[in-house]
Amino acid sequence: MTNRYPTKSFRRTALAPGILAAIVLLAGLALLNSSAFFWIQTVTAILAAIVCVYAWQSRQWWWLPLLGAIVVLWNPIWPINLHQEQVWLALQYVAVILFIVCGILIKVPNPDDKNRQVSGSRR
Repeated sequence: MTNRYPTKSFRRTALAPGILAAIVLLAGLALLNSSAFFWIQTVTAILAAIVCVYAWQSRQWWWLPLLGAIVVLWNPIWPINLHQEQVWLALQYVAVILFIVCGILIKVPNPDDKNRQVSGSRR
């Protein structure tokens, strides 16, 4: 029995955490000056670290400094207080765009690709 539907040669593993982080950051806009922003920082830093792992696996290392900056800026353990609300507001939107772009562009090779041509094999 043959597989009628081809499998993809890659997986977008960073897409789900990227979209989830974008949703959390957009929800965090309402909580920017409250004590609940701690949880927004925590979830954002964790999801940025997860996307960093997927960027590393896909060997797209140019995303690591940008995602690392998000991990550092939204770090809840040693918070960086930017005393201007406009700066945090702008950074929230920049991080949303970065997470969505990373989620779309980071592709990890699919080990289950059945369409891959094995070199040296005969039919």
